[in-house]
Amino acid sequence: MDGSPLTVAFSMGWFTKSDAPTGDAVAAATTVAPNVALAAGPADFKTLIAEKAYTHVPKAGEIVHGIVIGIGRNEVKVDLPGFRAGIVRGPELLDASGMTTGLKVGDAVDATVVDLENERGFVELSFRAAGHQKAWHTVEEARRSGAIAQVRVLEANKGGLLVQYGNIHGFLPVSQLSPGNYPRVTGGDRQKIFEKLRTFIGKTFDVKIIDVDPREEKLIVSEKAAWEESQAQVLAAYHTGDTIEGIVTALADFGVFVRFPVPEEGSSATPLPDSYIEGLVHISELSWKRVEHPRDVVALGARVRCQIINIEGSKIFLSLKRLTPDPWIAAAERYHVGQRVTGTVVKLQPFGLFVELDPEIHGLAHVSELGDPPPASPDAVAKAGSALEFTIISIDPKEHRLGLSMKAQPEAASQQPVPAEASGPESISAADAAPEAPPTDGAPTTPASDVPVV
Repeated sequence: MDGSPLTVAFSMGWFTKSDAPTGDAVAAATTVAPNVALAAGPADFKTLIAEKAYTHVPKAGEIVHGIVIGIGRNEVKVDLPGFRAGIVRGPELLDASGMTTGLKVGDAVDATVVDLENERGFVELSFRAAGHQKAWHTVEEARRSGAIAQVRVLEANKGGLLVQYGNIHGFLPVSQLSPGNYPRVTGGDRQKIFEKLRTFIGKTFDVKIIDVDPREEKLIVSEKAAWEESQAQVLAAYHTGDTIEGIVTALADFGVFVRFPVPEEGSSATPLPDSYIEGLVHISELSWKRVEHPRDVVALGARVRCQIINIEGSKIFLSLKRLTPDPWIAAAERYHVGQRVTGTVVKLQPFGLFVELDPEIHGLAHVSELGDPPPASPDAVAKAGSALEFTIISIDPKEHRLGLSMKAQPEAASQQPVPAEASGPESISAADAAPEAPPTDGAPTTPASDVPVV
């Protein structure tokens, strides 16, 4: 017995004759366990057995560590200390993690065991499988840590962007784009959204990883989450009740978007791009009177003063009307129950007529109050623009509600509540006023502040 690692391995029963590597594998095995004293003797055997690294036999699918001992045209030989030589061939040389790029003899590598012995006596190994596991492990670590990652946009579809993180492909849904990159398209036209998304191809985004599933090879990232984290300090400077000045950056059926802060008028100073915040003024917060469309109140690019009325995470909700006096406070002085008034029909709904008494005060004549017996539909008695006589049957300045009737009223009219469906325009919910957000191919539901606008 010559005391070489291979001879010691045979003497300890690590290889049977049928297991033993031959040819160039034998030569490679002479580098095994270089730090172990190889003089024959019982004490040496005990030492080797005690070293688990030299008694562990890997299994198929296990990741092993080794040293590159040879590089051929289409193969790489790897020494697995304490075991035997391995080889990586053909397509198994491809590595998703990129860790085997530019390999040279002496480099440490990780590989996955494919077969404990191939036709040449080597352990069949794969860089591709090991790199795949390592790459997804890196992705999972980034998700757990919450670190900001960079992705490159490869392609776009109508649901979002196909991105690359390292050598792993992932998806950035439309709903997870930052406010500055969210596609604002009139009516949520899918084709126009797609055209906007295509302009991002080749660009790099800062994102946070929000969902990982290596088995499904699924990676979902969010630019919005990364933006929210970067904006945390800027957002912390604002509170509910603050008054801000900003620029109208977009109009939608349901409201307007306002970007702030902005330099003082006449100032040449420009805020840093990452210090901008964008808030939403819902259509019901534009004016005390009923608004058909935001363009009737403000123009794109207009400079406006708003009050912050709510902050939800990175979403800021604003109001223009709350910086002006509430005309309903004085309404109780001008109008009272039983009063006969002339009003102009401004809108017909299945449940009744919206009627303008003056530019700031609108009331509702419920369908049940349009005649005795009531008409089958409001359009049977009026049309938009009609000037008609009404009797005020209820008024609630606090709730901005005023009920009207076309029925003949008794002399002593008493105040009665406005039917629930007859609530004034100020009580219409945001969900009723805002158009439905376009689908995003399974991505999380788009909040109102993310709906595409122009």
